[in-house]
Amino acid sequence: MPSVNLIPEIETDRLILSKHQVSDFPALTKLWATESMVRHIGGVPSPERESWMRMLAYGGLWPLLGFGYWAVREKNTRQYIGDLGFADFHRMVEPKVKGVPEAGWVIAPEFQGQGYASEAMSAALMWLKKQKKHKQSICFIEPRNIASLRVAEKVGYVVDREIFMNGCITVLLRQELDVA
Repeated sequence: MPSVNLIPEIETDRLILSKHQVSDFPALTKLWATESMVRHIGGVPSPERESWMRMLAYGGLWPLLGFGYWAVREKNTRQYIGDLGFADFHRMVEPKVKGVPEAGWVIAPEFQGQGYASEAMSAALMWLKKQKKHKQSICFIEPRNIASLRVAEKVGYVVDREIFMNGCITVLLRQELDVA
């Protein structure tokens, strides 16, 4: 079983990926309540309680799965700017993806367009590969979410196929992780 107290901190040139703190909650709530942020992720802004449950789930993934979501912070200011990581959401899709780390990322609008998602996701993938526990990682992206499709491509995901998920066509992308 994964260690309960171990959420690794990862540093990049401009960012720090670290565990979520209660002090992140106001910014996280604002992020997930912003219509432009959720347009391609279900389309409905999250009320405060849903954002609180999301933050609790982020921390709960780590002891259960050995991977999870980090808070993304600007290195110079330590300001929270988004969420990023891996989960197993037990999605009811074909092909089955249970047990496969599913990548996801969200960066606040005022920090988009600076390469932060690609920088952070590259570091997170490097961490996942070093664990040598998973053969692949996946992500699901709504076809009109061009920015996220570009991030996925930059960090090494390739389109597998389009699938029907949650009543919509979604692109399933995969990345082989070279487990030795």
